[in-house]
Amino acid sequence: MRQIVLDTETTGLEWRKGNRVVEIGCVELIERRPTGNHFHHYLNPDREFEQGAQEVTGLTTEFLADKPRFENVVDEFLDYIDGAELIIHNASFDIGFLDNELSLVGASRGRISDRATVTDTLEMARHRYPGQRNSLDALCRRLGVDNAHRQLHGALLDAQLLADVYLAMTSGQSEIGFDALTAEADANQADAAAEALAAQVAASGPRPRVIVSGDERTAHEARLDAIGKKLDDKPVLWRVLAS
Repeated sequence: MRQIVLDTETTGLEWRKGNRVVEIGCVELIERRPTGNHFHHYLNPDREFEQGAQEVTGLTTEFLADKPRFENVVDEFLDYIDGAELIIHNASFDIGFLDNELSLVGASRGRISDRATVTDTLEMARHRYPGQRNSLDALCRRLGVDNAHRQLHGALLDAQLLADVYLAMTSGQSEIGFDALTAEADANQADAAAEALAAQVAASGPRPRVIVSGDERTAHEARLDAIGKKLDDKPVLWRVLAS
């Protein structure tokens, strides 16, 4: 199973307002293990950042001026994600921007859904932790993923963090079969212990019988009568069990 954990950075929040992708970061997982095969590009958006977006990413138009445009890396990107499951936090945001970038290159490139399936970790987190904050930072804290080095948003860094978060959120899935086998083994162990105890009891011979004298029985009944008086003549447990 090939999965690609993906994140983007953009010039603003709305692609419909002309905002563009400025960074793509991807981390590859094969059978839930990071392979080290990353995809990472900064992109020249041919436009300015919206107010606030530059502070979030730490990127500048000057830094991006000599970087490739999306059209220059689109085929490499599509080949990289082809046939994979994309793991994205708040997937509608990233997919909306990437589909827009593909449409600007030309209709022949299609859409992301033509190349890969998408799993939204934000939806997963909302289902698992209803009523709680489910941002990437919040999930890192909740799941024990170290994000102390994350001062700014960066697509590759966030993809690496999201990979750790995703694996932590879904770690139980791969152990379901193992847990079932463990439970079965525990049950078998308990049965074997019970059989061994029964055999031990049987080998020890008949259990001795305790003979109660008449005086002891009378004293026992008197004691139960006294307890019954304190209970306002309600039934005494020992007599209920013996009846």
